[in-house]
Amino acid sequence: MRRRQFLRGFAGAAAWPLAASAQLTGGRYRIAILATAASQVFLDELGETGFVEGHNLEIDSRGIGVAPASYEEVAVELTKARPDVLVVFGADGARAAQKATQRIPIVALADDLLGSKLVASMSHPDGNTTGVAIFAFQLDVKRLELLHEALPAARKIAVFADHEPIRNIDALESAALAFGIEIVPYAAQSEGEVIRAVDAMKATSVEAVNVLASPLLGGSLRSLIRDRFDLNRLPAILQWPEEVEAGGLIAYGPRLSAVFRQCARLVAKLLRGAKVTEVPVEQPTELVLAINLKTARALGVIIPPTLLTGADRVID
Repeated sequence: MRRRQFLRGFAGAAAWPLAASAQLTGGRYRIAILATAASQVFLDELGETGFVEGHNLEIDSRGIGVAPASYEEVAVELTKARPDVLVVFGADGARAAQKATQRIPIVALADDLLGSKLVASMSHPDGNTTGVAIFAFQLDVKRLELLHEALPAARKIAVFADHEPIRNIDALESAALAFGIEIVPYAAQSEGEVIRAVDAMKATSVEAVNVLASPLLGGSLRSLIRDRFDLNRLPAILQWPEEVEAGGLIAYGPRLSAVFRQCARLVAKLLRGAKVTEVPVEQPTELVLAINLKTARALGVIIPPTLLTGADRVID
């Protein structure tokens, strides 16, 4: 597993003209991607399944890196070119894709496809959408628990989301009450908003941060968020284990590379002719608790031995 291939851009993925034809001739296929960021791991796994960019696969990359506010407009443009499969990351992107087309198969990587009503059934998706559900909203509460265990003296913890109101704020507040701590919500959707939010956390004496599940905060803004936490000496728990390998303090969740590979295999099934109803929604097969002791020492954080013992990945 290439742990450091984390949300890299699609090298050489050229944009398709709006008037492109439906399906390429000679057994070639096209997929379109709608996401704030892209992954080379996804493309590599497609290659392993027999679909190689530049050989029998073309990538419409116009939807990579667009702001969430533009999802609906861009989704319409992508569907005009009639790709064989539309790949979307995040529930907002999936809703925009469903609004744009009821015919083109959609593979979505999202927090909870069933709870978000993007599919009616996990085992037998109806309509034109399947994908991978990472159930990250449920994991947000577990991350708060782990952060409290790592920093038991911290009494004021920020919960950092990509928008307000925070969908699972009631569950987070209930957990905080049980732990005897105060949580303070912050939100950001751009680089400027991230800088202002993290600086505000420090100014208001926040002692630690729970970065909630988000294709934006855990995607294109992830490096900036880690940098601002380092600058302000704020310990934080993150969504993806790869972020700890890149210098974050603690993370709990599935490996992003693993869920990207799952998405690629679902796309391959659809390209081979499977119907969406024949491709069940998948879930991650493994959750990883990762801790970076080097970062802990830099922040002056002492990780309790019990938490270290339970960690799946410790970087020293």
